[in-house]
Formats: sequence, structure tokens, C-alpha cells
Amino acid sequence: MRAIEITEPGGPEVLEWHDVPDPGVGRGDVLIDVTASAVNRADVLQRQGFYDPPPGSSPYPGLEASGVVAEVGADVEQFKAGDAVCALLGGGGYAERVAVPWQQVMPLPDGVSPREAAGLPEVACTVWSNVFMTGRLRRGETLLVHGGASGIGTFAVQLAKALGSHVVATVGSAEKAERVKELGADEVINYREEDFADKVRADVILDIMGAKYLAGNIKALRTGGRLVIIGLQGGRKAELDMGALLAKRAAVHATALRSRPVEEKGAIVRSVVDNVWPLVGAGAVRPVVHAEVPMADAAEAHRMLDSGEHVGKILLVR
Repeated sequence: MRAIEITEPGGPEVLEWHDVPDPGVGRGDVLIDVTASAVNRADVLQRQGFYDPPPGSSPYPGLEASGVVAEVGADVEQFKAGDAVCALLGGGGYAERVAVPWQQVMPLPDGVSPREAAGLPEVACTVWSNVFMTGRLRRGETLLVHGGASGIGTFAVQLAKALGSHVVATVGSAEKAERVKELGADEVINYREEDFADKVRADVILDIMGAKYLAGNIKALRTGGRLVIIGLQGGRKAELDMGALLAKRAAVHATALRSRPVEEKGAIVRSVVDNVWPLVGAGAVRPVVHAEVPMADAAEAHRMLDSGEHVGKILLVR
């Protein structure tokens, strides 16, 4: 088969489409003929040499994929050859085939094309597990989403709105603000012009920035609020005002999805299928696709992501 290899740490030019060995299929694995994958920020970090795949995962980038089941391991009863599926991966989505534990495989939601489905597993599992399972966002509460025009942001805005929350998002341009409002955001803050911490009080904050936004996030939390940090684009280290945290009886959670054990990922996947897929099937939440790029041209897709001009997901298609 062929896959995108990272020839050395560096820029998009280090991504090359090569002949590589077929993946092995373990007793609990599902082998998928890949239709499409999608680009995530973690793929960029892996390309740059900062984020190695978990032990036992494919060395190739790609945290999600859609396709058709080609083969199943001896212990797999939940899927069969010919099933249309999408999957949450530890790696390997930028390839013609990928093997994945059956627990991380999902049927396609109703009404979603096989290509579009490639952009759902990572964002759906990230948003559901962090905003709802960890952050415990409830109907009527306010969610603040940083990076509202990103893949995760566009999904979080739609899902929280569909489940009855007041949604505030930060973005970096007027054009992105309009797109995010169209997805259902009640308020949108251009972080280049306004300080979000002076404008919003939220019950749950989904943060991709880390250190740079820590003080502002604590200020923006309501009493009993929950800050969930899932990214470090604004740095790793910051001073935390424990007095402010105590006064608000607030909680700070920092989580990662890729490194979790299969059993934990499987529990998240099952919860997503039960709780999120019906909303996708009903059209209340939809994939937001910025562009489709041939998989062999993954370098171009990474340049798009690096530019920061995209809204939603960039897909890699075969």
C-alpha cells in the first residue's frame, strides 16, 4: 500500500507519499480501506517532531479516517467486511489502509457522505468527551469555545447549541465571525479586537491555547465553572491564581485523547455513537469541510492548516 511518511521533522515538504508495508491485523482489529482522512493540529506537531504516536500505533500521521472494512480479526464480531465505517485512530489515517482496534470504529452517521465522515471522529470524540463528559455542560449553561472556526470549534458550537446551551466563541477575523454565527453561536468575540475575559462569563470553557489564556479563562469562569484545556498553542507554563480559583470554586481539567488506553477511547466512541450520531443524522450538527485535498498532496493540506485561514476541517481524499 501507499502512505504519507514524515521523512524528517520539519515543514509540510517533509510529507511524502511512499510505498510502505501493509498493516498487520490483530485478533481485535478492523482493517479499513481508507476513503478519506483529515488534518488535525496533532498531525502538524507530529510532522515537526514534537508528538510521537502512542506505542503500538501506526507511525504515519492521521488521527481519523473513513472507509470500508476490508478484514476483521478473529475476535471481532461487531463489524464485517464491506461495512462503511469511520474510526478514531492513534495514527495511520494518511494511508490507503489502516488497522484499528474495533472499539474505536463507528458506523457512519445517517446522511453523511463517506468522505465527510472522515472529518468527524476526532472532533466528535474530543468535544463530547471534554465538554460533556468531563466539563459536564448542561442545558441552559454557557460554553466559551476558543478557536471557534477550527474543526473542533465548529463542531463544539453546533453540538452545544443543539443541546440547549448558550454558546460564545472566539475567532480571529470578521469573516470567521460570520461563519461561526451561521453555525449557531450566540456571541462571537474577535480576540484581535476585544478581551474575551472582560466580555463573557462561562460555565464551561474549551481551551486550545493553554498558558497564554490561563488567567483570562479563570477570570471568565462563573462560580462553579469548569475549564477544560486540550491544547497548548499559547504555551505550556503560566502562573495560576489559586485564590481566584478557590473563590469561584472552579475546576481546571487538562486532557489528551490520543494517549488514552483503548478501553477509554472505546467508551468515548460508544457514547458518541449513542448521543452525538443521532444529532448528526437529524442535521442538527453537520461536518464543516473547508477543502478536500488528494491524500498524496498532504503537504498542501498542511500548508492550508498552517495558514490559519481555514474554517472547519481539511480532508485528505483518495
